[in-house]
Amino acid sequence: MTPGVVLAIERDYSLSMVQVVVEQVIRCKPEEFLEFVMDAEGYSTVDDKIGPIDWVRRTGDVTEFKFRSALPGIPGPAPKVVSQMRLTPGERVDVRYAPLPQNKVNHRLSRFRASFVAEPVDGGTKVTRTISIDFAPFIRWLLEPILRRTLPPDVEKEVSRAKAHLEGRHER
Repeated sequence: MTPGVVLAIERDYSLSMVQVVVEQVIRCKPEEFLEFVMDAEGYSTVDDKIGPIDWVRRTGDVTEFKFRSALPGIPGPAPKVVSQMRLTPGERVDVRYAPLPQNKVNHRLSRFRASFVAEPVDGGTKVTRTISIDFAPFIRWLLEPILRRTLPPDVEKEVSRAKAHLEGRHER
């Protein structure tokens, strides 16, 4: 595990979900980090779970984008998904599937929630990245064990890449 990274894997048996939380301090302002997250195409350069992007639409504090997701360890082409990101300026970005009628297949297979919380601290911004995925019972037995093993290191790598990207900007 990378020094300075806090990793927590939580399993809530009542909801049957996979949840990963990674915290890291990044030398940047919270607003700079959150704007990087809201730029779906830019953020996809550090997040392997975001496959090819078809389109991005941003209106104020909401960004929606359509892409093919690539969950670590899950083979085959995943259905395309429309994600919706909502910015709370200076504080956080919350991510979920865009509401119906978008994502009909994904809404039947799973429930997805994610967030990026950015808190100012000495030396930069404490970033808390959380991903929670709940699967429908008929596929839970197959996908949850894989993601419990593969998702934590993937999210840790994502946050480390975001750190390198943002801190590299400041060193130029």
